[in-house]
Amino acid sequence: MASHTLSALPISQSCHRLTSDSSSSPSLALPWRLNPHNNLVSSLIGKKLSIQSSTSKPLVSKHCPPVATVLSSLPIRKPEGASSEKTPKWSARAIKSFGMAELEARKLKYPNTGTESLLMGILVEGTSIAAKFLRANGITLFKVREETVNLLGRSDMYNFSAEHPPLTEQAQRALDWAVAEKLKSGESGEITATHMLLGIWSQKDSAGHKIMASLGFDDEKAKELAKSMNVDVVLSHK
Repeated sequence: MASHTLSALPISQSCHRLTSDSSSSPSLALPWRLNPHNNLVSSLIGKKLSIQSSTSKPLVSKHCPPVATVLSSLPIRKPEGASSEKTPKWSARAIKSFGMAELEARKLKYPNTGTESLLMGILVEGTSIAAKFLRANGITLFKVREETVNLLGRSDMYNFSAEHPPLTEQAQRALDWAVAEKLKSGESGEITATHMLLGIWSQKDSAGHKIMASLGFDDEKAKELAKSMNVDVVLSHK
């Protein structure tokens, strides 16, 4: 038996025809493909139909999930008496930690990147000595995030943070402390994630300091961590 085929119009065009016809006629005239009295429809039951695909574009959500943007440096104030050539560079892990901090602030829909976000960013990056030290002392990302919500609350669900949420004054001072401490040491090398973490700890009234203290971090642990301040990662050779 010969196979009968039918090339049909996209549904959107037929719907448009239905709408325009209904305004000029008191009775609804179904398109020929849907009219039960049309002999062509009844005769094609059980036959092979070839339908043209619609050219309409699929709907795309306007709200994209937050992503981290790679940065080449961190927003810091130039130290007094230091030239741009003498200002040390941030390590790759510190820069990634900062990028993750911005992402965490956006996830929580906070308008700013605070010391609590910097702390979470270090833990999200996860490979620096600072991050490993925190985890070894029971300070995990889950606990920090939970303490952050308990301390600062949740943001409005309809609020959307900027791609780079600006730093709070305390977070800015924490980064500036890290740079100043590196310059004070007189040692070469980069500013590490440990500098950043101890910068957070230096801001006594900040949310990051309060969260660290509530999870067991203290001045003794800060002194212990400071011994490896100029190293971001320990490579083991077997």
